[in-house]
Amino acid sequence: MTSRPTPESAAAPRPAGRRPLRRMTARGRDEAHRVASPLELLFDLCFVVAIAQAGAQLVHAVAEGHAGEGILNYAMIFFAIWWAWMNFSWFASAYDNDDVLYRVVTLVQIAGVLVLAAGVSEAFESHDFLVVWLGYVIMRLAMIAQWLRVARSTEGAERTMALRYAGGVLLCQIGWLGLLLAPDSGRTWVFLVVVVAELSVPLFAEKDFTTSWHPHHISERYGLFTIIVLGETIAAATVAVKSAVDEHDALGELLPIAAGGLLIVFSAWWIYFAVPIHGHLRSNRQAFLWGYGHYLIFASAAAIGAGLEVAVEQTVGTAHISALSASAAVTLPTALYFLTVWALHSRHFKIGIAQQLVLPTTALLVILCTFLGDWAVLTSGIVSALAVAVGVVMTTRTVTREAVGGAAPGGA
Repeated sequence: MTSRPTPESAAAPRPAGRRPLRRMTARGRDEAHRVASPLELLFDLCFVVAIAQAGAQLVHAVAEGHAGEGILNYAMIFFAIWWAWMNFSWFASAYDNDDVLYRVVTLVQIAGVLVLAAGVSEAFESHDFLVVWLGYVIMRLAMIAQWLRVARSTEGAERTMALRYAGGVLLCQIGWLGLLLAPDSGRTWVFLVVVVAELSVPLFAEKDFTTSWHPHHISERYGLFTIIVLGETIAAATVAVKSAVDEHDALGELLPIAAGGLLIVFSAWWIYFAVPIHGHLRSNRQAFLWGYGHYLIFASAAAIGAGLEVAVEQTVGTAHISALSASAAVTLPTALYFLTVWALHSRHFKIGIAQQLVLPTTALLVILCTFLGDWAVLTSGIVSALAVAVGVVMTTRTVTREAVGGAAPGGA
């Protein structure tokens, strides 16, 4: 999509007073001190519940030797969670009026993701997507209601845009019925077709009118969700290590995994937040690519936690897979995370080929660590930490060489 000027309605001040119901008018893109609201934080926490359920089922599938099927189911369910989260986040950035109806509809969306979470195990174990589909429909119907409120409160191109969103989301919900009606062999194709349709809705809806999403607010929302997902990764891995120690008295064998896992997560956090990204989000073309790409960042971050759990289970002998497979469960999502963060964030701030190669090289080295057996996780963590150190040193040298002061790229 091409960049367009912020619509006039986006510059309008927020409605005065605290009336229970207010017009759903656009917020200003240049609004000062725009931060995530308490409702948005609650929204994120509840969505991570569903991510935790998907991760737990991925652990079970991989540990039982069904990695291919488990990854496919994980990708499908994670898309539903991520896409509903993403749609709400961008909508809220442009139209959050914080009135009673807005809050109630948002709480309905939260209820929807909790319903979806309740159906994750059935989707993995028996390919029954009914509860997952029902939870997704609840979230998406709530989103349609929000867009219809925008249409009622606006006119012209903005109203057309809102109606396109509402209609597009509704048509996609009809398409998702295919997951319930299609045979197992056809579900993957149904998923791919409807995913393309879902991803196309914002591009179609905003082709004549651009919503007034707030760059700083959006970057903060994504950053906060990244932190929460990484926190869930640490929590899941910690519980797995504790359970293994309690049941198998294997602290010595698990220490390398625990240490390596922490280094990976700490490095993942550092690398993501090394540079402020909001200045790069200047148009829909840039922002949509960045926003869509976070599917891989969020999914891989959550999968790191699942991989650490698999590594723990393999170490204590409860997983029916080889050490190589268990190592790959950690190293592959870690490498994917580093590559995606580099592609979406870091490369825009790097100076010179040496800085550009840090994260791609790190990803390659992490993949090679897969073949180190019981030491794969620890060495992956050390490589990840070294990448951060190298990035910091390179940035420091760049700053030192600058003859004139100015903003410098962040470490790693």
